[in-house]
Formats: sequence, structure tokens, C-alpha cells
Amino acid sequence: PAKALLGKALFWDEQLSATRTTACGTCHVPSNGGSDPRTAFAGSVHPGLDGSFGGPDDIRGSRGVSSSDASGAWQIAQFFGLAEQVTRRKAPSMINAAYAPLLFWDGRAGPAFEDPISGAIVLPQLGALEDQAAAPAVSPVEMSHLGQSWSDLVATIGTLEPLALADDVPDALANFVADRNYAELFEQAFGSAGISASRASMAIAAYERTLVSGQSPWDAFLAGDASALSPQQQQGRLLYFGQANCVVCHGGQLLSNQSFRNIGVRPIPEDQGRGAITGNLGDNGRFKVPSLRNVALRAPYFHNGALPDLLAVVDFYNRGGDFHVNQDPAIVPLGLTLQQRQSLVAFLQSFTDPRVAGELAPFDRPRLYTESTHVPFALGAPTPGSGAQAPRIFATEPPHLGNPDFTLALDRALGGAPAFLVVDPLAVPGGWSLFGAQLYPALSPAVSIFAQGATSGAGAGNGYDSRGFAVPSDAGLAGSTLFAQWVIADGGASGGLAASAAVQLTLY
Repeated sequence: PAKALLGKALFWDEQLSATRTTACGTCHVPSNGGSDPRTAFAGSVHPGLDGSFGGPDDIRGSRGVSSSDASGAWQIAQFFGLAEQVTRRKAPSMINAAYAPLLFWDGRAGPAFEDPISGAIVLPQLGALEDQAAAPAVSPVEMSHLGQSWSDLVATIGTLEPLALADDVPDALANFVADRNYAELFEQAFGSAGISASRASMAIAAYERTLVSGQSPWDAFLAGDASALSPQQQQGRLLYFGQANCVVCHGGQLLSNQSFRNIGVRPIPEDQGRGAITGNLGDNGRFKVPSLRNVALRAPYFHNGALPDLLAVVDFYNRGGDFHVNQDPAIVPLGLTLQQRQSLVAFLQSFTDPRVAGELAPFDRPRLYTESTHVPFALGAPTPGSGAQAPRIFATEPPHLGNPDFTLALDRALGGAPAFLVVDPLAVPGGWSLFGAQLYPALSPAVSIFAQGATSGAGAGNGYDSRGFAVPSDAGLAGSTLFAQWVIADGGASGGLAASAAVQLTLY
């Protein structure tokens, strides 16, 4: 139990990411069936192979971190600027993942688990969970800064107060942590002192092995309760095992045969899937067959998040998929009526475990910083500069007491232009005008103005900058409110100054 509880703490600790905004659990939320509810929202789109937003190859993925270097300075990322980067695939579920011999959509994790630092074989078989657990924490898109290694992360973990950013920590987890540091938690979990990459991965995997879902209406029906399924779901059941032939891939207790199939979601060049791992041309376009347990919670669907709901998914299969090069022969037009398709959707909804939907143990979890009222929020509107480009301010990191690097960042400014960061405990409601720019900090006697010099980049809208601050560990500062805004000297602005919107943040 101690190892799984340590893994649960690590899984839900946003401090493991470079910006302290992303935990494993950020993209794997139980009430969303173990996937990422943000995938359906604006800002969670990758432009895909053509590199242009708004095309048919767009991917609905997961928002990770803004790009940054080892010093904490934010860097421009292709497609996203200083905004949070988005993954090229939708996050699969961690629930019941313990039973999979290979993990990730392309199966690149497992079966062996190698030490992330030394490369030594730790588990020659049955190590897929450990293998996948090691990857996101050092991905510069998902959680890490550019060039971060597991050695760096191990050192960071040793400095952290476990779950310092989380609220509403479940009792069992809170009692385990009990004001101890990670070194003490690792020692209890493993019986000897030492934080290591392998131990962190094994602890997270131990937690994931507790996430077994098997108490759905479908399970009650299999146990002999005929009333557990509605008449419409009963009709859908006959289709699932009959005319629709869903069972050919989604059979057994896991509702997945763990194979890799090309069902024809998108053209192969956009994402080779399994073929990119094996080098086998026959694997091109194949992706791991997901379990359908809790599928009704996991919208949007497929590896690219392309379809918004289950009826759209059933319609896709009913027409035999959309792209047919190297397509699996099991994918053929089904000839289902609308009523039949609706019945099939109803049956798929019977796979939902109410403990997962309600985030009840073992699927309970802390509330994350990014879900809290502590996140800074925008105030007012920007003043455009050259090229009618409106500078953007970023204040996504937690203004938490003791945060060693709280960053305020800027992009879409004029490149090479002088930039100033204004931070003030007072603001003017509605703002006030200075050389054409609408400013919100009051420029009170307590104001701080940081002259940053010339922005990086060149040209209209290509300028960017960031400034990090160490937030003091002073309890007396808790509740202090600050207003921040970037101001840029820009001859192309109407009055000579461009400005971002302001942000309001409260130290806690």
C-alpha cells in the first residue's frame, strides 16, 4: 500500500512539471474515463501534418507545458508560441492499463522496463506500466523543460513538499503524506533510503495497478442481474455481439483484445501509428485497441480526438471507416439503422463504472492547482502594436508561497522592442491611458517596473520575453493581490506604446 500511495502522490503532483502546472493526472482524470476532459476544449488542438490550424488533419490532444529552458526562461514553440503545447495524440486511459502487455497508442512502452537513467533492465517482462510512467515526466511537450533528464527530476523531487499545490487530498493519501518529504515517503515505500527514476516509475505503476474498473451495469448483468440493462441496452448487446461485430476487437473482460488495428480514421502519412515503432509496413496506420470500459466518459474519441460523441463513433463504423489503405478487413459497412445505432450507443454506456464517474475510491483524487481559484486571471484588454498584433501575457504558474520560479511571460509583441513588466498591488478599474496604451496597474508608490531590454525575436508579433520570480516563503504574504502587465515601446502602436492585458494574481 505504501508504494501505491507514493505513486498516487507523484501521479497527482503538478510540481513534477517544469511549470508546476501539469501532473500525470492532469491528462488522466477518472471522471473522464481516465482521459483528458480538456481535449474537447479550445486550445487543445495540434495542427497536424500540414502545420495549419483548422484543417481536417487537426488533432485534439492534451495541453502540456509552455516551452522553457533549464533556467526557467520561456521559449517559442512551433505552432504554439508561448502557449501550452499540445500533444499529437489524445491521452489514453490509465484505468485497467495494468492488464496491457504494451502501452501508448503505438505500443512503444513495454514489455521490458529499463532504468530511465542507466538503461539497465529492471523488469524484462510485464514492465509496460513502469515503462510508460517514465516517459511523460521528461517530455518537453508534456511536463519538462528542454533538455531535462531524469537525473534532474530526481534532484527536484527531493526538494518538494509532496502535493503542496493540491487541495482536497483524499484522507488515505493525506494520512500517508502526513507532512513528510518525498525522501521519507520513498524510504517507507521501498524499505531503504533513496529517490530514483526507477523507484518513481515503479511507484506510479503500483498506483495505476490499483485502478481496476469492474463494477458497471454490464458486470452486474454478467453476474446474473438481467435488470441491470435496459431494453434498449439489451438490443444493443445483441448488435455488439452480432451484426455490428464489435466483439471481434472489443471482447473479454477488458473489452479489448490488446491488438493493433487500422480502422481508417485518417490517412497513414499523418500518423504511422504502430508502423513507426516496428518498421513493418503492415503495421502502418495501426493503433492500439482501447478498452471500452468507461468509454461513455471519454469523449472525444479515437487517437486524434476526431469524433465528438459515441453516436458519431458508431456512425463511423457503420460506414466502414473513412480511409481504406491498409485498413483492417474487419472494418466493413454494417447497414445499421438509426434506431440500431442508438441502441448500440446505449449498450456502450452500460460499461461505465459509477465509481469512476463519481471519482470514488480507488478513483478518488486531489483537486489540482489548475482546477482551483488560485490560477491568475486576465484583466482588461491588450493594446495592439505593430501589424495590429496584440501582445499576450502569460501567468499560468502557481503564485504559491515558496515557488522558486513564478514566471510572467510575453509573446506576440514587436521583436527587438524595449519591454517593461509592471507589477503593482493596486489597479485602476477600467484602466487608464498612457501614450495610447490602456494600462491597469495604478502605478502606486508600491509599484515595481522591470525594464527587460529588447524582446527576443524580430518583426511584428514575433517578440517574446519572460521574467521569473522567487515567491518568498512568508506566510504573511498569503492573500496579497498583485496586478501585472507588459508594456512595449512600439512605434507602430497608435500612441507609441503597445500593451498586453493585465493579470490579477493572489499569493497563497
